Amino acid sequence: MFGVAQSLIARYETGEHLPPLELLIKYADFFDVSMDFLVGRTDAPQGKLYHYQPKAINDDKMREFVEMCFEPNSPANARLKEAVIKLFEGENK
Repeated sequence: MFGVAQSLIARYETGEHLPPLELLIKYADFFDVSMDFLVGRTDAPQGKLYHYQPKAINDDKMREFVEMCFEPNSPANARLKEAVIKLFEGENK
């Protein structure tokens, strides 16, 4: 995915080589964590200076996603689907 061979990743993990800054930035962006977390300066994924602001998901897109996750002909799934949608809508207020 990042164009890095498994053998090179193993060398990063054992400390034989240091990953380049560009690769660490890609990892941080991909996993949505701070560089402090990646390099072991903190146990908190947000890091010392990172202020996580979750991106709001368009309600229509979220509803479409939830619709895809549940069997449309099941009454139990219909109730669960509505509960998930209400939970999401409550978090966005």
